[in-house]
Amino acid sequence: MATRMKLKLKTVFVLYFMVSLMGLIYALMQLGQRCDCTEHNMPKDRTISRLRGELHRFQEQLRKSEATKQPQKQPAKPTIFVITPTYARLVQKAELTRLSQTFLNVPQLHWIVVEDSPHKTPLVTDLLVKSGLTHTHLHMPTAKDRKLQEGDPSWLKPRGVEQRNEGLRWLREDRRAQPGGDNQQGVVYFADDDNTYSLQIFEEMRSTERVSVWPVGLVGGMKYERPVVEGGKVVRFHTGWRPSRPFPMDMAGFAVSLKLILANQEACFDGDAPMGFLESSLLQGLVTMDELEPKADNCSKVLVWHTRTEKPKMKREEALQAQGLGSDRAVEV
Repeated sequence: MATRMKLKLKTVFVLYFMVSLMGLIYALMQLGQRCDCTEHNMPKDRTISRLRGELHRFQEQLRKSEATKQPQKQPAKPTIFVITPTYARLVQKAELTRLSQTFLNVPQLHWIVVEDSPHKTPLVTDLLVKSGLTHTHLHMPTAKDRKLQEGDPSWLKPRGVEQRNEGLRWLREDRRAQPGGDNQQGVVYFADDDNTYSLQIFEEMRSTERVSVWPVGLVGGMKYERPVVEGGKVVRFHTGWRPSRPFPMDMAGFAVSLKLILANQEACFDGDAPMGFLESSLLQGLVTMDELEPKADNCSKVLVWHTRTEKPKMKREEALQAQGLGSDRAVEV
């Protein structure tokens, strides 16, 4: 009886052990299997799907809106008409090349080049064609009695008078023939071919209403000349020579609105004006000191310089020419 009970308990124990072992093996096998969590993820998937749909609809609406939107036109910048007198000399091409490459960086600029010559020269014609600039090529010779002679100081007679006036004449005739007539926006600036210009000065002058002014460096025997500004108005001029002149400024120190030029048909430079009064001869008929518009941070910054190229010394060239060995004249300098 006791032996039979032991066998039963042993059998029960073995069966229990086998069942437990099989359960453990099954559990271990399930550890590496993917869980079917579909039921738990369904609400989350529906939310993601809905958000994607809304994003897609929003993107479609945005594309349609961009397609139908009219591009906003930027107001055109006023054109700057630059009048440059020039004359034949060894450094002429070098000066005009340097100046043209400055102007290439100025948007909406029209260069009016006026030669002191009875005709247009091939050198200037070719340079302007190759410059890539919007330009007008004119010529107007200076009367013999107004020309500087060899050895004369540069201040003895005003230079470029006839050429600047010819530029003004052409500008008035050309603009009158354009739509808008005398009401066209624009700025007129007189830029000599030997000066040095910061690009900033052109953006400063572009908003000129009547006559805008600024300092000029290295002029009049001084580091700079400039209008003196108090309370936003020009009250006097910092200059070392005859500050009592109506407008004691350098030609490079002001710009005039195109409207003002067109409205004053007779305004021009007076070739008979006393020394130092050439600028005043034009400005006196256009503006008063109180109406001047100070630029360049209330005339506190120098953005243009009255530089002059040194006249090249040709002693060796002349000596070689005397021997018939001079430089080839066909090479344009």
